[in-house]
Amino acid sequence: MCAMGVSRVPGRGRRRVVAAAAGAAAMALTLAGCASSDGGGGGGSGAAGDQLAGQSLNVVAAWSGAEQQNFEAVLQEFENRTGADVTYTSFGDNGPTYIQGQLEGGTPPNVAIIGQPALMQSLAANGDILPVAGSVRSAVEKNYAQTWVDLGSVDGDLYGVWFKAANKSMVWYNADIYDEAGATAPENWDDFLAQLGVVRDAGYAGISVGADVGWPLTDWFENVYLRTAGPEKYDQLTNHEIPWTDDSVKEALGVLAELWGSDLVQPGGAQRDFPTSVTEVFGSDPQAGTVFEADFVAGNIAADGNSTVGENALFYDFPSINGSNPAVVTGGDVAVQFTDDEATTALMEFLASPEAAEAWVPNGGLLSPNNAVDTSLYPDDVSKQVADALIGAEELRFDMSDLTPSSFGGTQGQGFWQEMISFYENPSDIDGTAQRLEDAAVEAYR
Repeated sequence: MCAMGVSRVPGRGRRRVVAAAAGAAAMALTLAGCASSDGGGGGGSGAAGDQLAGQSLNVVAAWSGAEQQNFEAVLQEFENRTGADVTYTSFGDNGPTYIQGQLEGGTPPNVAIIGQPALMQSLAANGDILPVAGSVRSAVEKNYAQTWVDLGSVDGDLYGVWFKAANKSMVWYNADIYDEAGATAPENWDDFLAQLGVVRDAGYAGISVGADVGWPLTDWFENVYLRTAGPEKYDQLTNHEIPWTDDSVKEALGVLAELWGSDLVQPGGAQRDFPTSVTEVFGSDPQAGTVFEADFVAGNIAADGNSTVGENALFYDFPSINGSNPAVVTGGDVAVQFTDDEATTALMEFLASPEAAEAWVPNGGLLSPNNAVDTSLYPDDVSKQVADALIGAEELRFDMSDLTPSSFGGTQGQGFWQEMISFYENPSDIDGTAQRLEDAAVEAYR
């Protein structure tokens, strides 16, 4: 209060934590009765109630800081509507490890919100999480595009409710610095490097990178790879149908090396966390003009309070490389349930409703994939444009690292995350990086 194969989480075999489910259907009907006429999900927008008074829920997710505060407001809205008591815990960047520990200890949460479809698939395959109730599935099918239904499904059963999405193909810039330097939004990758040079020549670092953990760096790779290799090879690499030693991987690493090995990047990135990289651009004493990451940067900017999204905090699309077509890498956070009881079902149904997202949207930092969310509630024109673009997109490529086995693409200190940190620190080692990535992938995809 960041085609999907199945990975396996090590530990005990199948397990189900099942509480009495009697009354779940009645609970869903009660919540639906509170809903607005066009709400499309449990919890609705009616008066506060006490249907779940005395029942407690544990919810875990990665969010901390401003994101945690905003999500706690969502959970508070659920409490107000139902009388339930919800406890939130942040697992930070260690979601797979944390969840596995809770399972092995026999204390899984009621609901976890995770960022890796591959982790959701492995938890479903092991019987650790449960398919959603019919009322939840109805809300999802009403409020979400089929892409998100498919991403939340395993073998035809719906397990996940996508609460938060991300457009991971955005480059944010401080318009005050760009204006001072005479820099402009670039037309392509070569122009991107040139404009960062203009910013550097004005006395600022061209771009700030936070590389103390690997996920921002994997986002860099995925965007470059999608543009240099194309969507078909992107899918092949995601499924490990081609090796990480493929020439297409080395080409993408070479493009990154051109930037990361230059003086366009603010020094000290290997010790800098991602929120600090945003502050270096939009804080009270900015040291750099640009930072790459998803729409959730808006929340970091708002929390810092020294810049305003839509005024001096603006963005442009990740630049085209070698004439590549416009492309978007997306990501998100999906809610899954470990227990079968009326309170858990009610929370999942609420998370599938527009009202849940609308408790966060006005505060910034949330891009909802829920089509029923009122986009006029986004706090600025920039956020609204990002939301409209995501909802209207006909084809998306999901974050590659989140689609791979968690031991490769989602675990701190190993696999994709760690090798990209090593490459950031030594961008001349293209062949060695590709080989180590392939070695890690071979182990993870067994």
